[in-house]
Amino acid sequence: MSTTSEPTVNPYLVGNYAPVTEEVTAFDLPVIGELPLELNGRYLRNGPNPIDEVNPSVHHWFSGDGMVHGIRIRGGKAEWYRNRYVGSTSVSTSRGTPDIPGPNWNGSGNGPNTNVGGFAGTTWAMVEAGGCPVELTYELETVGRNDFFGTLPGAFSAHPKVDPATGEMHAMTYAWAQWLDHIQYVRVGRDGKVNRTVDIPLPGMSMVHDLSITDKYIVVYDQPVLVNLDKAFAGSSFPFEWSNDYGNRIGLMPREGNASDIVWIDVPVGYVFHPLNAYDTPDGKVVLDVCFYERMMRDDLLGPFGDSLPRLVRWEADPIARRVNVTVIDENVNEFPRHRGSLTGKPYRFGYCAEVDTTSMHWPTVKHDVITGQREVFDHGAGRAAGEPVFIARPGSIDEDDGWLVTFVHDGNNDSAEFVVIDAKDFARGYVARVPLPQRIPFGFHGNWVPDRD
Repeated sequence: MSTTSEPTVNPYLVGNYAPVTEEVTAFDLPVIGELPLELNGRYLRNGPNPIDEVNPSVHHWFSGDGMVHGIRIRGGKAEWYRNRYVGSTSVSTSRGTPDIPGPNWNGSGNGPNTNVGGFAGTTWAMVEAGGCPVELTYELETVGRNDFFGTLPGAFSAHPKVDPATGEMHAMTYAWAQWLDHIQYVRVGRDGKVNRTVDIPLPGMSMVHDLSITDKYIVVYDQPVLVNLDKAFAGSSFPFEWSNDYGNRIGLMPREGNASDIVWIDVPVGYVFHPLNAYDTPDGKVVLDVCFYERMMRDDLLGPFGDSLPRLVRWEADPIARRVNVTVIDENVNEFPRHRGSLTGKPYRFGYCAEVDTTSMHWPTVKHDVITGQREVFDHGAGRAAGEPVFIARPGSIDEDDGWLVTFVHDGNNDSAEFVVIDAKDFARGYVARVPLPQRIPFGFHGNWVPDRD
């Protein structure tokens, strides 16, 4: 396999953004500290990793081939680490093998490179913009495309939300090459089969990266990063860019409602990749805590960090007055937000983010108390950068923050990687456990803890 090795000015192809070339399997990994005995399962994370040489002048970080990195924990031991390319037409072509099986509704050559997790007894790799999810084995080998067992009518998302009360999964999907005038809401039952879809017309083909859910609403983010048709017809693999004139709004669609029932509310012009959480208030408002960029893909058309960096803000939306009140939770940089999964769409207190630093290899993990405003920082050390912090609740815990944060940490001092476990309740404790990994893990996107019981 060949990858980009020539000197380049593309910041998303150098340093720890650069791809790795080997698929590695390692067993019986060393453990520094003690892995909690309650952790039995896999931590999985997906991200872009081009398998072939790319043109650095036009390559967008979001368009690389998918690679899942995973570590299996059981009985206080780190039993294995694996990294595997997610199967796709692109990867098959590069390897000179037949295309992977399963329906490819839009003929996409790219594979899922954005998220990975477990649902309905299956391991799914996911991507936005129309691609079908790809099913993986427990050991991360590709099974094939899986359109939710024949029930998905078209596109899916990289950012579904699972309702802790119903166990259903909700997604907001778009497919820029096939749908230029609408997006689609998709609901998947606990059995892994789609049981509801709603087409939602939009005035432009917005990059609808994520959604939020509350007990009452499905929240739509219609934002000013749009498909540029000139770039699309010219063959660009990622034809999205900032639109000064589009505006920015959220849509509140009742859980069982349709597009005509959506209440649209203008919000500050900017862009949100990732909401932290959302919930309804007793007086009928909707609270949305989001990582907010003032600009996105206006000047930097190769990735997300060149125009502005996100701060954590709260939007309190009033569906009657159709306006939003804005407060800043944290002026510092906050991305890849996570919270306790049992509180998705419900009032909550604690959130966790990565403090991305584009000028140095120093990405701390941050804990926010959104009630008191307290901000705690877990500093991984000079030259060390932590990714998305995934929260795992301690079994039987009552306190919201009683559990662990897990993530991969890149050590720029020696170009290595570790899997780390942090006590979410007590940052001052330091690492609960560290597992040195057999190779570097490039900066990627999203992942999840998949317990063996699931």
